[in-house]
This record gives sequence, C-alpha cells and structure tokens, in this order.
Amino acid sequence: METVDLGFIDSILEKYGSDKAKIIAIMQDVQEKYRYLPQEALEYIAKKVGMSESKVYGVATFYGNFSLDAKGKYVMKVCRGTACHVRKSSNVLQALYDATGTNENKPSSDDGLFTMEIVSCLGACGLSPVVMVNDTVHAAMTPEKARALVEQLREEA
Repeated sequence: METVDLGFIDSILEKYGSDKAKIIAIMQDVQEKYRYLPQEALEYIAKKVGMSESKVYGVATFYGNFSLDAKGKYVMKVCRGTACHVRKSSNVLQALYDATGTNENKPSSDDGLFTMEIVSCLGACGLSPVVMVNDTVHAAMTPEKARALVEQLREEA
C-alpha cells in the first residue's frame, strides 16, 4: 500500500483554503494522485478542514466517482451498454478477466496493474464494443484485441 504524502495533501488544502465547502474538489485532487481515497488521507483532511470523519466518509461514499479501494495502475472500464452488449462485450470482458487474473468478485489484479470496472455506457456506441483504459478509448474490441492490450500494458508498466 502506498504511503500518503501529507505534504501533498497540505498543498491541496492550501489551494482550496482548507475550506470544507470545497471538500469535493479536495477529494477529487487526492483521488487523482492515488486513484482512490486512502483512509489516512480522509482522516487528515477531516481534521484539517474541521469536519467529522463520518461526514467526510459520507461524501466519499455518496458520490459514485469516489473510491475507497485501491485501484490498479490501469483502470479498464468495459462498456455493457446496449450497443456494446449486442456486439459481444461480454466476450471481451471475459477475455480481460482471464488475461488479468480478475473477476466480478475480485476486480483488481494481484500485481496491482489492473482494475476492471463494468460501466453502463461510455458514450462511444458507434465504436462498440469499447474498453476505456484510464482516459484512452479502445474501439471495436474483440477477445483477441483485449488479450493483446493487456500484454501491451504489462510491457509498458
């Protein structure tokens, strides 16, 4: 597990004036660095902005874009919207599960490289089926392309 850099957290708090009204922006900046919200960071933020830990956790758990669980270096979002579904995104998803050692109940790989997320729509229906890796969309995916993508990402890691 990654150690939380309190100096980095302090710089974010300074940026927002330690204003509890800006708690969402503060948490977004923390999550951008760590890819999730570490418990230590949330406790520190709560203390510094003068909020209870339970209120900070309440914000973190209310909004679906926040995660309390560590994620891999590569977050792979597999679209299961209608267009992707009819073009066999389930086969792509299974190939990604197999290639990364993940599954529906274990979304992150043991090596810390991959986290699988199933999403309802990525807004790229004309390119279906699609997989988004971090901020990059991979179009017209097949199980073969999915396996090759995982191998490429492993080599780049």
